[in-house]
Amino acid sequence: MAGFAISSSGCTGVQSLTIPTKRFIHRNNNPSNTLLFRSKDPVFLSRNTNLDGFSKWAVKVSAPLRIHEQDLERERISSLDDEEIVAEEEEFDAGAPPPFKLADIRAAIPKHCWVKDSWRSMSYVVRDVVIVLGLAAGAAYLNNWLLWPLYWAAQGTMFWALFVLGHDCGHGSFSNNPKLNSVVGHLLHSSILVPYHGWRISHRTHHQNHGHVEKDESWHPLTEKTFKSLDWMTRTLRFTLPFPMLAYPFYLWNRSPGKSGSHFDPSSDLFVPVEKKDVITSTICWTAMFGLLFGLNFVVGPVQMLKLYGIPYLINVMWLDFVTYLHHHGHEDKLPWFRGKEWSYLRGGLTTIDRDYGWINNIHHDIGTHVIHHLFPQIPHYHLIEATEAAKPVLGKYYREPKKSTPLPFHLLGELIRSLKKDHYVSDTGDILYYQTDPKLSSSRKN
Repeated sequence: MAGFAISSSGCTGVQSLTIPTKRFIHRNNNPSNTLLFRSKDPVFLSRNTNLDGFSKWAVKVSAPLRIHEQDLERERISSLDDEEIVAEEEEFDAGAPPPFKLADIRAAIPKHCWVKDSWRSMSYVVRDVVIVLGLAAGAAYLNNWLLWPLYWAAQGTMFWALFVLGHDCGHGSFSNNPKLNSVVGHLLHSSILVPYHGWRISHRTHHQNHGHVEKDESWHPLTEKTFKSLDWMTRTLRFTLPFPMLAYPFYLWNRSPGKSGSHFDPSSDLFVPVEKKDVITSTICWTAMFGLLFGLNFVVGPVQMLKLYGIPYLINVMWLDFVTYLHHHGHEDKLPWFRGKEWSYLRGGLTTIDRDYGWINNIHHDIGTHVIHHLFPQIPHYHLIEATEAAKPVLGKYYREPKKSTPLPFHLLGELIRSLKKDHYVSDTGDILYYQTDPKLSSSRKN
């Protein structure tokens, strides 16, 4: 029923108006019992009442009855606003410049999150080193083949934890003391065969150019031209598990396809002349550790060294490639890469992804809290979670909430596999780019 009429019968100067019944009708389950204002209402008089209970209503007063539709207009405007909000959500463009600045994010982070505590940082080093030595001593003593796989998984994860602490030294987030950072960084990274300064400098380049197609240093995309120039074997190995997860040692020696240079060579184009002494120092430390491991083969035997150090080292490499890859790939929504005028430090950093690793979060020092780390690498790892929570209201949809993990992050294996199937190369032209898929490589992977 669209409405009912107020008759002007018997009312001077009162016009007939149509009033929406939804404001006057009391609805129930029985249509025959639908109630209107009754004739005994003092405002209305009923001249004639029909059998169905409806009346010809007349107003007692002679003043015109005016009905304003302000509420309806407000509802209409509110509905339009809701539609605009939904449209904005549907049309969110991750490649568009954000409506905030880096300074806005910085201002939202509590001041104490920037404070570096050397003693606290060293306590994590002591914890990890004690666990590493304890695991090695226990495995060597028991020497049980049923327990070796558990040892390899645990020790490989702890090697990765040592890498993360050395990584903090490289950023200067470990301590305000550069000498302490350098000494601890060399000890931790050399112990797992990483040239500290060589890696530190190239990793700094990664942070300074994150999200830039040509200038990024870590897991940056191949351009279509470079991708198609690779031979079939190289192309297949790069996108077929487990080979991409064993790439790190090769990257240290020869970087990524399309780039040249070595982390061990002081004359590499990775470094500027004033950094040569640092690179030489790190290469010497790396060589000394390699020599120590080689000598231990004659003490405990090559098989024992493989079990105690070799396999955990490979697990560590897999952790490193796995984590660093997923921080920049594999989100359910395509994430942009930039070049030219479209790139900025902020826009590049916002394309990184946080990941939840369950129990491993604490073991590897919350490195999965990666967006804020990329934007502000000077924040110590033990403040990253708090800093991220404080920054979320500013970041809005540019922050992608990570999927919650079970105790062990097996769900991320699916993310990795899906990305390797789809994220192959980007266009040679354009300034805002998204990964494209090579149909031939994708089809061969399915077979």
